[in-house]
Formats: sequence, structure tokens, C-alpha cells
Amino acid sequence: MRILLASPHRYPAFGRTSSGLHPRSYPSGSGYHLHDLLAQGLAEEGNEVLYFVEKGADLPMPFGVTQVPSIIPDVDVVHAPIGPPGFAEKTLAFAAIHGIPCLLTCHMLEHEKPLGSNWVFVSRSLAQAYGSSRFVVNGINPDDFIFSETKHDYLLFLCAMNRAADKGLDLALQLSQSVGFHLVVAGTGLNYDTIRQVSELCADAGAEYMGDVRGSQKAELIAGARALLFPSRLKEGCPLTILEALVSGTPVISSRSSGTEEVLAPDAGILCDREEDWRAALDRIGKISPARCREIVIEKYHYRRMANDYLREYRLEINRFSTL
Repeated sequence: MRILLASPHRYPAFGRTSSGLHPRSYPSGSGYHLHDLLAQGLAEEGNEVLYFVEKGADLPMPFGVTQVPSIIPDVDVVHAPIGPPGFAEKTLAFAAIHGIPCLLTCHMLEHEKPLGSNWVFVSRSLAQAYGSSRFVVNGINPDDFIFSETKHDYLLFLCAMNRAADKGLDLALQLSQSVGFHLVVAGTGLNYDTIRQVSELCADAGAEYMGDVRGSQKAELIAGARALLFPSRLKEGCPLTILEALVSGTPVISSRSSGTEEVLAPDAGILCDREEDWRAALDRIGKISPARCREIVIEKYHYRRMANDYLREYRLEINRFSTL
């Protein structure tokens, strides 16, 4: 299949160099990173993959992926993430003008209702929230992370800090103070004001704030944590942070927020509803097997599985388009 992936970011979305206490244009970039992984997986599955990244590239494309300077018409299907206003709409309009099937991926419950049936969601619950049954859960490349059964004496909170309140940073800090564990906080924001505010919150609570972490530094940080704290208040889709922890052998203590219930099996983490649940989870987390955490990701959340699931959706969209 000849597939055009389009995205508004600069490749690669995650990059390899940490910026520490400096902001980034896309503090998370997880949706765009998944598009990068998808390009790699589709090519490895034997497809012809063309990739238009609007802001260019810092590194060569994966083997079998061809970077193109613009959205082009001579393809079987076009696929873009729903991100900043305008890009997905522009991609969809181009596809409509040239008579090409177009798929759009929605990662979170924060967009208006889909304008058509060509939206694909990253979890069953997210799809249901939009009245759809089309979903492909996220994937991850295990080679990007370090597996470790040896854990150090800290818990980890990791998110884009422009969403710190929605992701539950306050709860993580309160828990670290009341229980008395070492909390490491990582992630950057859109501007220095956000970074300063998070730095002050962490300092007041006695937590360690590292700012932005990427590449091997991020892999080592996740692998060494006793657990990942994920007290999100959002209606999550398929949180990549949870998958990153599990593939590293790090169990997760999470709020019960839609997509987290689908991802976090009882043998890989603990879902919490009340304050006392979080305290109890800290006592139980050491009983979870790091090896089992990784097995679950390899079995269900590998990026090659994600690529094959999207190939199924491409075929469905091509068939649907041909009958319109």
C-alpha cells in the first residue's frame, strides 16, 4: 500500500537531547511520536510510506520511509493526527479535492465532535465517547527503553507541565509529603513561567524537579523508578507514559480515567479512586512483577501491532470511500 502520513511537527517528535529547565514548542509531543513510530512500523510491514512533516526533520527517516516536502495526491490513503487547529482540516480538504481516502487520529477527549466517520480513536472508551467504534490502541518500541528489575528509592511523575494541574501534580506532591517518599518530577512546559511555577511547587513539597528528559536519560529515569504515579483528572485515551513505564518494568499507580482502565491490567498496576487507595497502593506496588509489566506491552502494545491495526483501518476507509 502507498501511504502518506502527514503531521505538523518536526521529526523526530521526541528527539534525543533533554532540554532540562527550558521550554519546548511541544512539551509532550506523544501524538506526533506515535505518528513517527507508525511510519517506521508501516515501512517494516512492507508498505511504501511517504512522510510529510510540516516543520522538517533533524534526523534521517526510518529505513523505507521517504520524506516528502508537501502533501501529495498520488497515494492510496492519507493519515494525519488531530492536533493544532488547521492542520488536520487542511489535510482533509486536500484529500477531498484529489479524491483520496483520509484518516484522522484523535488522542484525547478535547476536540469537537468528528465531522465524519473517518476519525479513529486510541481507545475503545474514547471512541465510545464520540459515538464511534473505530479505535487503534497506541504502540511503543521496546528498543527505545531500558528494562530493569532493580529499582531505586523514588517514585516518578512525568507529564507535559502545561497540563500539570489536569495530570494531578498537586495530588502526587501531597502524597509524597504525607507519606514521606522521594518524588521525582519530569517534564517541561511551553514557557519559562510554567517551568518556574512547577519548580517552586516541587521545591515547597520537597520533590526533585528535573525538567525535560529525553533519550537515554528518560529511559534510565523510568526504569529506575519504584513506580510511576499517574493521578490524571483527564478523560485519557491510551496514555503513552503508562506504556513507557510498563515496558521498562516499572509498575503504575493510576487514577481510574477511561483509557487507563483499558491499559492498566491488575498484574501491572493499581487503579485508585479515593485518597486511601493511593496510600494502600504504595504498600502493594512492590508485589508486581517487572517482567510481567514488560510482557504485557510486548504482547499488546508493540508498534508493529499498531501498524497492522492501522492497515486494517486504511483498507476499511478505502472501501468506504469507494462506495460514496
